[in-house]
Amino acid sequence: MRHLSLLATLAVAALAAGCASSGSCDSPYASSPQFKDCGFVNPPNAATPPSASGWKIWSRFLFAGKTGTVPVDAIPVRPLTRAQLDALDPQANHVVRLGHSSHLLKLQGRYWLIDPVFGERVSPFSFAGPKRFHAPPLALQDLPPIAGIILSHDHYDHLDVPTIAHLAQKAERYFVPLGVKARLVDMGVPAERVQEFDWWQAATHAGVKLTATPAQHFSGRTLSDRNSTLWASWALESGGQRIFYSGDSGYFGGFKQIGERFDGFELALMENGAYDAYWPGVHMTPEQSVQAFMDLRGKQLYSVHNSTFDLAFHTWQDPLNRIADLADAQGIALATPEIGEVLTVGQPRSNKRWWAGLK
Repeated sequence: MRHLSLLATLAVAALAAGCASSGSCDSPYASSPQFKDCGFVNPPNAATPPSASGWKIWSRFLFAGKTGTVPVDAIPVRPLTRAQLDALDPQANHVVRLGHSSHLLKLQGRYWLIDPVFGERVSPFSFAGPKRFHAPPLALQDLPPIAGIILSHDHYDHLDVPTIAHLAQKAERYFVPLGVKARLVDMGVPAERVQEFDWWQAATHAGVKLTATPAQHFSGRTLSDRNSTLWASWALESGGQRIFYSGDSGYFGGFKQIGERFDGFELALMENGAYDAYWPGVHMTPEQSVQAFMDLRGKQLYSVHNSTFDLAFHTWQDPLNRIADLADAQGIALATPEIGEVLTVGQPRSNKRWWAGLK
């Protein structure tokens, strides 16, 4: 089983290795400024070091040992009930951490999901690949009615087949980057419920204005479809407050541009995990996450993309320790919520290093 798990991880790593896109250039997305040479591309960024070769990444995932990447002790989880969610102030904006980058939002009384992943593994296989460290704080079948689902890109740790298949007929609308609609339709989502976005395109639904904003990443779910779909970060405006979600991204100048366009954010959910010197352009180190937050003109930094799956070689606590130390040193309001914890945007809170002392 360990061998199978390694092979599954290897398949996921292959996506990061730079496999070329295949297929025709006769694409409905050819007019997008992000589409070039039969696939989507990142803006030029001379400051990003090159990634390691595909073979080096594959070999490392297959043969290198790992230490401390999976917790020995239980990750604390705060169970949630529907009654607790419904009791949250309908005039405020609330964010609930479900794990990794998955979040349940209650925005002015309506419920939303960001990159929901309730499945056991983030892998092409149900029997192998990165397995979650903890259960979600509430079961998939116990979710309240969902006004909208927001997806950042199509990687397995952000677009989960069991989750989408369950919600296919239940969520009112889906908001996705270019090309991801076909993925959802294949999972049973009615096509008319899905709206695709290029960067800087916006829409309003259930009182929330959503804008797809740039990110520096890549996409793909097999060895032959790399960058056939777009990736994005998202800016949400609800009840006079602005919330940013980075999705997955390396550090680039787009964060400053987003901060200037929106004049800052009350809350910024920033990727902080799965970084490595072998792939410096597609995930940020904690130091880069803090710089990106500052570029965005954020008021409160919320750490995501950690504590649920083993996707890299750093210890599972490293992202949390480093970003907490940086926030303390720079006087940044940091949120590292426990799984299941509710954060109310704009309300005072005391942050806690819940991982301290855990192995």
